[in-house]
Amino acid sequence: MEKLHRFAGQVVVVCGASRGIGRGIAQRFAEEGARLLVCANEQQVHQVAEDLRSVGAEALSLVADVTDKRAVEGVYQRAMDAWGRVDVSVQNAGVITISPLEDLAEEDWDKVMAVNTKGVFLCCQAASRIMKRQKRGKLVNTASGQARQGFIYTPHYAASKMGVVGITQSLAKELAADGITLNAICPGIIETDMWAYNDRAWGKLLGDYQPGELMQEWVADIPIARVGQPEDVAALVAFLASRDADYITGQTINVDGGLFMS
Repeated sequence: MEKLHRFAGQVVVVCGASRGIGRGIAQRFAEEGARLLVCANEQQVHQVAEDLRSVGAEALSLVADVTDKRAVEGVYQRAMDAWGRVDVSVQNAGVITISPLEDLAEEDWDKVMAVNTKGVFLCCQAASRIMKRQKRGKLVNTASGQARQGFIYTPHYAASKMGVVGITQSLAKELAADGITLNAICPGIIETDMWAYNDRAWGKLLGDYQPGELMQEWVADIPIARVGQPEDVAALVAFLASRDADYITGQTINVDGGLFMS
């Protein structure tokens, strides 16, 4: 299918872009003509930028911790130094651990909440300062199916992603007057490294599952009857960041093949 070209000349920041959904989002924006700044907490993000440049995109990369306010501000300043604006920011950094309640470490709770929820807040705060001056901008936050329904052995992850929805709704009301829209997405079962871990960890706790078996059971409950791909999520993000979605804000949209219908 021929791609649109909606972001020619626009500057897009994608946090959590070193693999999986984030990498797919960055690739989609590059295909549609955007200038990309990709960041993550691992060196692999530099290879993502190199891959984007190899197909003709303008792309920069930074290793940054989204839980560190100064580091986050540095990400957006780097985009400003390079291109003088930020049109779109995608808050996609996320982590998960899976553990029974009695074994769930306080450190794991704090890390998941810091990356998944505080990180979204800090990125939205830094990006919106720039967008307010421009009187225009698009913010897209990655939540999860667990923002719709918390799953067993992940109370901290469910809380963190439900928090993303709350941040999205609150900031959408505050920033609308500045020409900024803000929406969230809820990916379902997507073929990524995180879901490979989920399959293994939940499989051990929920029964004697071999790798891939639990995933097959869950996919059987998806009306579209397949695992999602990063490209499926990226298509929704690109729509929400485009002019086609100018009248959409404060919304949380599932992209899960029909797994959750609320």
